[in-house]
Amino acid sequence: MKSEIRFSGLGGQGIITAAVILGRAAALYGSKHVVQTQSYGPEARGGASASAVIISDDPIYYPKVTDPDVYAIMSQEAYNKYGSNVREDAVMLLDPGYVTSRPSCRFFEVPATAEAKAQLGKTVFANVIMLGGILEATGIVSYDALEHAVLDSVPKGTEENNKRALAIGQELVRSQL
Repeated sequence: MKSEIRFSGLGGQGIITAAVILGRAAALYGSKHVVQTQSYGPEARGGASASAVIISDDPIYYPKVTDPDVYAIMSQEAYNKYGSNVREDAVMLLDPGYVTSRPSCRFFEVPATAEAKAQLGKTVFANVIMLGGILEATGIVSYDALEHAVLDSVPKGTEENNKRALAIGQELVRSQL
């Protein structure tokens, strides 16, 4: 099995961190082959940001995502750039608070930013909510692998809120299945 996942949004939304966490879950806790790449605009916050992960059972010989089958899109600009020409069998998670367009593929509305603020008090958890949604929509890694990777990656003292963020993302997608 091989999956190509593209995360995109704005700087400051945790796009790159989400991809790193997913890659860590697959490589360290899922025994998969993984490549993660990233790009972002010159602005530290607010500029375009994208990151991609390839997860495979077999060695990966080309590190660039060429035909994503999973998308997590957290801004309209990112949708315009990466999400408007998706293949029909792809899966897309989008944050409806920031993305107004809808794709031709199967998609889930994951109001990650709004739910992070409403349920956890800070928008900083939106990327982990999106990861929980990806887990529920795709099963790309195990829950235990993703939880371990999240807990390895987040600041001390935020573990419980990050576990809650994973659960929120799962539930948001589960309610649309």
